Amino acid sequence: MGLAEEAIGNGGGGGLGRIPRLGAKQKYIRMDAQILEETATGEESNNGMNKDSDRINESRRYVIACAVFASLNSVLLGYDVGVMSGCIIFIQKDLHITEVQQEILIGCLSFISLIGSLAAGRTSDSIGRKWTIALAAVIFQIGAAIMTFAPSFTVLIVGRLLAGIGIGFGIMIAPVYIAEISPAATRGSLSSFPEIFINVGILLGYISNYAFSGLSVHINWRVMLAVGIFPSVFIGFALFVIPESPRWLMMQNRVDEARLVLINIIGSEEEAAERLAEIEVAAVLSTGKFENTKTVWSEILKPSPVLKRMLITGLGIQCFQQITGIDATVYYSPTILRTAGIQSDDKLLAATVAVGLAKTVFILIAILLIDRVGRKPLLYVSTIGMTVCLFGLATSLYLLDKGLVSTQAGIAVAIATVCGNVAFFSVGMGPISWVMGSEIYPLRVRAQASALGSVANRVSSGVVAMSFLSICNAISVAGAFFIFGVLSALSVAFMYRYVPETRGKNLEQIEALFRDENGGCEGKEMELSDVKYEGIVNN
Repeated sequence: MGLAEEAIGNGGGGGLGRIPRLGAKQKYIRMDAQILEETATGEESNNGMNKDSDRINESRRYVIACAVFASLNSVLLGYDVGVMSGCIIFIQKDLHITEVQQEILIGCLSFISLIGSLAAGRTSDSIGRKWTIALAAVIFQIGAAIMTFAPSFTVLIVGRLLAGIGIGFGIMIAPVYIAEISPAATRGSLSSFPEIFINVGILLGYISNYAFSGLSVHINWRVMLAVGIFPSVFIGFALFVIPESPRWLMMQNRVDEARLVLINIIGSEEEAAERLAEIEVAAVLSTGKFENTKTVWSEILKPSPVLKRMLITGLGIQCFQQITGIDATVYYSPTILRTAGIQSDDKLLAATVAVGLAKTVFILIAILLIDRVGRKPLLYVSTIGMTVCLFGLATSLYLLDKGLVSTQAGIAVAIATVCGNVAFFSVGMGPISWVMGSEIYPLRVRAQASALGSVANRVSSGVVAMSFLSICNAISVAGAFFIFGVLSALSVAFMYRYVPETRGKNLEQIEALFRDENGGCEGKEMELSDVKYEGIVNN
């Protein structure tokens, strides 16, 4: 065989490919067939990715729907706060109640709601988070109906006490439920939904005041209160949509149900399996399968160093949310604006609508930022902004009282600082106190510790609401807001010292965060990417 023949027979070195001999078994690969096969493989891969993406998007929509329905009880609290600021004007005229009775009527709801908050912890551990939400709505409906038809101050108080118990159940369980069904990446935004709905409720209450103020004095405040029943009706429909909390299901050893819920809310079976394993570790701790067999309340009342740090953070932020005077600003905004120079009832109620609108708009901004910027930066903006507005309001009212500024200027500054105060509150202190109050505690004590946080919040609110008019009579409205300004300044220092950054961490990681021996939160974000859950168990 010559060189030419050898080159042809062996394919040569010219890169032309092997040329088969005649009679040999030939095998051809068509170029177009190979392209089609690669294209088909690529399309299958893309279709798989699209299906995964669709499944994840569907799960996100499902979780959002659950958070919305779970937050409906918060509309009841917001509506009560908003509507009572106007109702009290007409109740006073219709039932001829005294100033002290006004304080009792407004403030008693905050105190009585602590009964609901305390009971909600044990109740939600017994019957589940979902059915506790339903129970809250039923109790509130009964109380609202009694208030609507109350012929006297005594009956009105009875209805308000029942409504307060229902609100106590609702404000405690909604953040806990949402935190337990939400992915870590969106938990901050979703856990802020109750605060959004509180603000929506406040705005609706203000609008209701303005809309029905033209009716007779005997009828208008009753209609205003009756409208508050409608949000709780929708909660009945929600029970057919929302699932039970997967963490509660694990505490009840209902593993298959918990796995199904996790798949629905995450959209990925693999990730759901990982989350189930993490929750199972926490559930083992929560059910007392280790040496520590203390009851939940004994653990809270005699906390370990880790739990003590959690309680300082959780209870402290809840107290500061209220003692800086937000409920006084909202409940008594007509009184504040009347002091500034607005005398007409219609103008007062119209101005309060502006306050409610500012509060609602800025809570929406907070929801967009809370999982992007983080909790702590928003808390700094919120507390510093509130401090400036509170001192500004106190100064303007003082100068107005002394005749050092004109009435028009005083009214303008008062409206601006009141709106600014509620706006800065909504950016941080409003939603984040509830977010952190539901996410920082370990599963074993989460329901009860969150309930205790709600109690601290409601007691602080009640003290402020029931003493505000008396304090104003003693040291003036300007003096009262100067005190709120000082307390707001102290809250800035508290956020710096005791509040850590929890953005992007799942609930089990946050529990590990507080196990840091130093417990330091000063101006830094603790990273937990290297924390192992076996370490949690060993500790």
